[in-house]
Amino acid sequence: MSKLTQSTAWLALAAHQQAMAGRQLHTLFAENPQRFDKFSLQFKDILLDYSKQPVDETTIHLLLALARQQRLEEWMQRMANGQKINSTENRAALHMALRADSPVYVDGVDVMPEVKHVLQRMARFVTAVRSGSHQGYSGLPISDVINIGIGGSDLGPAMAVEALHPYCSPALRIHFVSNVDGAHLAQTLQGLNPATTLFIIASKTFTTQETLTNAQSARAWFLAGGGSERDIARHFVAVSTNSDAVARFGIALDNMFEFWDWVGGRYSLWSAIGLPIALAVGMENFHALLTGAREMDHHFLSAPLERNLPVLLGLVGIWQINFHHATSHAILPYDQSLQRFPAYLQQLEMESCGKRVTRNGETVDYSTGVVVWGEPGTNGQHAFYQLLHQGTQTFTADFLAPCLCQHTFPAHQPILLANFFAQTEALMRGKNAQEVRSELTAQGIPPEALESLLPHRIFPGNRASTSILFRKLDPATLGALIALYEHKVFVQSVIWNINPFDQWGVELGKQLAGKILAELALDQPVTSHDASTNGLINFFRMQQ
Repeated sequence: MSKLTQSTAWLALAAHQQAMAGRQLHTLFAENPQRFDKFSLQFKDILLDYSKQPVDETTIHLLLALARQQRLEEWMQRMANGQKINSTENRAALHMALRADSPVYVDGVDVMPEVKHVLQRMARFVTAVRSGSHQGYSGLPISDVINIGIGGSDLGPAMAVEALHPYCSPALRIHFVSNVDGAHLAQTLQGLNPATTLFIIASKTFTTQETLTNAQSARAWFLAGGGSERDIARHFVAVSTNSDAVARFGIALDNMFEFWDWVGGRYSLWSAIGLPIALAVGMENFHALLTGAREMDHHFLSAPLERNLPVLLGLVGIWQINFHHATSHAILPYDQSLQRFPAYLQQLEMESCGKRVTRNGETVDYSTGVVVWGEPGTNGQHAFYQLLHQGTQTFTADFLAPCLCQHTFPAHQPILLANFFAQTEALMRGKNAQEVRSELTAQGIPPEALESLLPHRIFPGNRASTSILFRKLDPATLGALIALYEHKVFVQSVIWNINPFDQWGVELGKQLAGKILAELALDQPVTSHDASTNGLINFFRMQQ
């Protein structure tokens, strides 16, 4: 057994869970009419309601004791101070510096002058493109921007541009290409004009296979469509640290926007990786995005643990995952603009917390992370909510929604929010046999048919959820929400004693893919793998 699972705080929570197991959520509300006030927090225009979670005051007290036992506050300060807490890569994890307003030091050097310099360069470029002064080779302004990246170089910017579409310029269309499947690039390029298209190649090393394959194909499309080698400098920019490779591609180094090794990919939208966001919404709104995140950072680092939104969100997750054995986490935004938010959080949470060993290299004997998934409401209600209400899986769920809409159909918003509120209440309350029997009797269902229908119409309830409401989805609020989840993930990593800033699990598949790619060009059958892999490769080769 591990040191963590045998610790005083962990054992106390395990014992408490046994005491709470027989208590129903609807009973907890009946016993305490002030439960919402007790178990909800507000930060600016963001409300976090965790009163529909199976917690009482003792639960929160014990979870906070676990956090203090694991030295959470110390780790928070270590991250903020630029210490190299990404131990396997010997790096700091300083995404907070990208939105900071005061000095931040790494190895004794303040990184903020470099951060501000890149932001200033981004501002000049964004202004030039959006104003039309940066023109294509034919003298026409840029009409389309294609961001070519993958992982953190795609998911964050794509999510943010979609979320902030009310703030986007109608004169500039932003596209994202990530999949090495050529269909993704081909469909994106269809109908575009090379003379008015700008490409952003986002790759820290400028060696990522998927990104460089797409970039080279985009380059060929551009040259075939009328552009020249000399014109590449006006139509391609890079977000990278590899100036030599960028120059060999033909991109002018004046149009290379750098970032740093202390910026992890899934935490990088605040850096030059966010260039497509800035192009879409303008630099003023990009700065508002940074400001919202910075304000959440200040709250995270200064608020008492018991009044700290990311801390409580993370600890409630620990309670569900490790003591109620939840295996999946649904992100359910009741806002179509946040349709990419679940996919973004998949990477943030699963790449960060999908670890099987502690920081010390010891195998864990407790769950670290869950499967993250989700879709916008109300679509999900007509798809997978059946499993949430009456299925056998143990899950957690976050419901998110703005109070105010930003579209031209305001009559839809009360219907949308009514569904949000109803779903969280239905999951918590359920419907018992007596209620179903009364309902069917009132409908005139004969007794024999009633008893046959009865078990199918019962909802067990007692299914927990957390609700996050905010005034409206503007750039500052989006920044705060993203930072909220970033810090939530960090809180959980500290409790589990894992490194959330590396991702070695993505490497093995890449290595094997490189070997197999060479084998696909061979004339003779491949026999160097297991029977299944050999058979699949050889079947593919026979179809060529």
